[in-house]
Amino acid sequence: MTSISIHRSLYRMKPAPLLLALLLIPLAGVVRADLMLYPTRIVLEQDRRAAQVELINNGDESATYRIRLVNRRMSESGEMLEIDTPQPGERFADSLLRYSPRQVTLPPGASQTIRMMADLPEQLATGEYRSHLQFGRLPPPSGASSIETALTLGDRQIGVRLTPLIGASIPVIVRHGETSATVKLSALKLELHQESGLPLLMMELHRSGTQSVYGDIAVSFIPQHGPAIQIGGAGGVAVYTPNAVRRATLLLEPPAGTKLERGSLQVSYRERAEDGGRILAETQLVLP
Repeated sequence: MTSISIHRSLYRMKPAPLLLALLLIPLAGVVRADLMLYPTRIVLEQDRRAAQVELINNGDESATYRIRLVNRRMSESGEMLEIDTPQPGERFADSLLRYSPRQVTLPPGASQTIRMMADLPEQLATGEYRSHLQFGRLPPPSGASSIETALTLGDRQIGVRLTPLIGASIPVIVRHGETSATVKLSALKLELHQESGLPLLMMELHRSGTQSVYGDIAVSFIPQHGPAIQIGGAGGVAVYTPNAVRRATLLLEPPAGTKLERGSLQVSYRERAEDGGRILAETQLVLP
C-alpha cells in the first residue's frame, strides 16, 4: 500500500482552532482562506448528546454554504473516500443525527452556529458510529456560468476566470455503550527523501477495539550522549473504525549538522491536550 507524506512544516503548526483536522489525509480540510470551522471534530457520548459548530466566512465576499452529512471510508494510507454502502463493521451516524440550519448565506466576517444532536433508538447496538458534516460552498447567483467566467483581455483575446468553490468537512462520531480502543506503532523504517534529501520516517499505526483513535505524533532523536531533540511530528492523526491499520510517512527535520546515527528515534502517539494528553502508543527505532 502507498503511504501519505507529511511535509516538514506541519509539525511547526500550533493546534489552533482552524488547524487541519485530517493532516494525513489528502482531502479538502477544514481550513481555507474564506472558510473557518470550530471545532474540527465532534464526539457525542453518553453524557454529551448535543454539540455545535461555528461556521465563519473569513473571505471578502458573501458566500452560501449547503450543509449535509456524508459517509466516508478511510483507506490504509489515510485517504477518505465518500461511499454509499457500508462494508462489514462500518457504522454510519447520519441516521442518528439531527442538525440545523442546512444552508446559510454569510456576509464577509459573519458567523453562523450549526446545532446538532444525537437521537438514538432504543435498540441501537453498542459501538461507534461516524459520518462527516460537510460544508459545501454554492456557486454565486451571477448566471449559469458561475464557475468559469469569460474574461476580456484585449483585442481578440479571451480568457477564463476560475472561481473555486470551497468546501470542508469535519467528522462527527457517536459512541453508544461502552467502547474502547488500543493502538500500537510498528514497522518503523528510515529512508532519505529523494527530492529534499531529508530523512523520511515510515510507520504503521495498528488499532484494535470498538472505537477510533485520534491524537498527535511526535518524533525525537535521542543521541547516545546528550538530550533528546524533537525533529518532527503531525497533529490530528486518526485511525477510524473499522480500520485495523494506517500507514504513513513523516518528513523529519533534524537541526543542521545533526546526523541521525548512533542513537534512536522515539516515536509517540498521544491524545490531544484537550482530550487528556495521555500516551496512546510509543516505540523506538535504534539507529546504528
